[in-house]
Amino acid sequence: MGYVKFEVPKELQDKALDALEKARDTGKIRKGTNEVTKAVERGIAKLVLIGGDVEPPEIVMHLPMLCEEKKIPYLYVPKAEIGSSVGINVPTAAGCIIEEGKAKDDIQDIAEKVKELKK
Repeated sequence: MGYVKFEVPKELQDKALDALEKARDTGKIRKGTNEVTKAVERGIAKLVLIGGDVEPPEIVMHLPMLCEEKKIPYLYVPKAEIGSSVGINVPTAAGCIIEEGKAKDDIQDIAEKVKELKK
C-alpha cells in the first residue's frame, strides 16, 4: 500500500491553513472526512488537508490514496488547526478547498511545494 505520511514543514502547514480560511471566506470548502472523501471522489477538491494526528488513523487512511489517484494535492496538519480554519470549535479529521476564491495563488504554490516534499 502506497500510504506514506510525509513530514510537512510548519510554515507550509500554516500557509495551507491560511488558504483554507481564505477559501472559507471567499470560495467554498468541505469539512469532515465524509464530505472531503466525496469531494475528492468527484474530483472537485483543489487541496486536501488531512489531520496527521487523527485516532484511529483508519478514519483518514483512504484519503491519501484517493488524492494520489485523482492527482489532488494533500498534506498533513494537526486536526485542531483544521477545525479552527474551517470555522468550527472542534478538531476535524479533514478539510478541503473546492472553490479557491482569493486563495488561488496560494493553492498553486502549496501544490508545488507538496510535490517537492513527496520526492
